[in-house]
Amino acid sequence: MTQSRKTESPAGDVYDVFAKIKPEDPLRYVGNVVAPDVELARVYAFTVYQEWTWSEMIAVPRRAVIHIVEAP
Repeated sequence: MTQSRKTESPAGDVYDVFAKIKPEDPLRYVGNVVAPDVELARVYAFTVYQEWTWSEMIAVPRRAVIHIVEAP
């Protein structure tokens, strides 16, 4: 199995950002940030994606994702 998405860059790890507006909404992908550590990933995600008032926002490091089925 090959990994087709970048997990890191010279500036740091890639974090995929998910958020939801209402507590009952599902999380949805809103974008990604590149950061050298978790704390800066939080700051970058909050700053870049602050166009809405989110009820929840998470950042997942791509290197932590386990692919079950991957597109060719």
